[in-house]
Amino acid sequence: MKILMLTPYLPYPLMSGGQTRSFNLIKNLSKKHEITLFSLIKDEKEKENISELLKYCKKVSVFNRSRSPWTIRNLLLTGFGWYPFLVIRNLSSEEKEAIKKELSEEKYDLIHAETFYVMPHIPRTSVPVLLVEQTIEYLVYNHFVEKQAPKILRPILRLDVLKLKYWETHFWKQAKKVVAMSGSDREEMRKLSPGLSIDIVPNGIDINYFSKKERKEEPIKRVLYVGNFTWLQNTEAVRILVNSVWPKIKKSVPDVKLWIVGTHMNSEIKDLSSVDIEVTEGLEDIRDAYKNASVLVAPIKGPGGTRLKILEAMASALPVVTTSVGAEGLGVRDNNEALIRDSLDSLADAAIRVLRDISLANRLGKSGRDFVEENYTWDKSAQKLDTIYKEVYGK
Repeated sequence: MKILMLTPYLPYPLMSGGQTRSFNLIKNLSKKHEITLFSLIKDEKEKENISELLKYCKKVSVFNRSRSPWTIRNLLLTGFGWYPFLVIRNLSSEEKEAIKKELSEEKYDLIHAETFYVMPHIPRTSVPVLLVEQTIEYLVYNHFVEKQAPKILRPILRLDVLKLKYWETHFWKQAKKVVAMSGSDREEMRKLSPGLSIDIVPNGIDINYFSKKERKEEPIKRVLYVGNFTWLQNTEAVRILVNSVWPKIKKSVPDVKLWIVGTHMNSEIKDLSSVDIEVTEGLEDIRDAYKNASVLVAPIKGPGGTRLKILEAMASALPVVTTSVGAEGLGVRDNNEALIRDSLDSLADAAIRVLRDISLANRLGKSGRDFVEENYTWDKSAQKLDTIYKEVYGK
């Protein structure tokens, strides 16, 4: 099939969960389909990465969006327009015109829209649209507004959340079919839009890639957190970890270190660096983090996100301690593939158990890796998406 794929970012390099997902699906889908990719970029330097994508795509076109989302233009258009801020910051008139021209000159079997906020670029067309939602943005931003935003700003931000809810559900209905990341996401989407046709295509993991490096028996015990800090929930999770979970772990296991690894770190995260807390931005090979840590502790409270850190840690045979929100939709069982705890004290206690009990750590690591190998591979995810392509095209 001939596919026009739209993404709100260039899917290479693999600096975020969304990029990792899109790149690996393109790589696998290109074996059966001809893919033309249209993506947004913030910096001209990103064009250097197009060559990697041309290995799997017939054509790659990129369009500029503002480097910073907080431009006067974006704020004014959000304040006085119908679209929410998330749509405005990812809107490109150049891309909109280019898609219209592309569809008039080339015959496509299907348009694959990755995230709802690329949908405004698509003109009226007879080409069926498949919308893939990596997360339910309304729930993510509503959580941020109610739990993290300054109270004085909440009335204004709630208006944007309402616009976000309206347009997100609107574009779900505009698509021929919608794809969710997990069963839990599908249930939330059906609450917001009853009767919606939703399939599930979970994330995958390159299991061979993460098994190439053996885990090291380091003399230093390390509690690890990994995240892309453009994602609001990662900043929230680190605050919880550092302020409410880490002190109890450190008191019980004095020789342990906390290691925060990620991309797009803000000053709040960078300033956490100390004798006992190591902060590493832009680690060249993320496998080095998983292979040199003792346990991944992910006190995630906010909804949404790809949860790739959980799957990557498991694929690396690293024990995982997380919340029910962190494990949501993955099918992970408490005390089998991970330790799942929701109170802050119990999260700390679980991490302490893993640090002290090598047999428990090894059991969790092996069970987690076996679970990922059986349930989460990019090949299986691409096969599911290929089946959905055929269904949508045939409708």
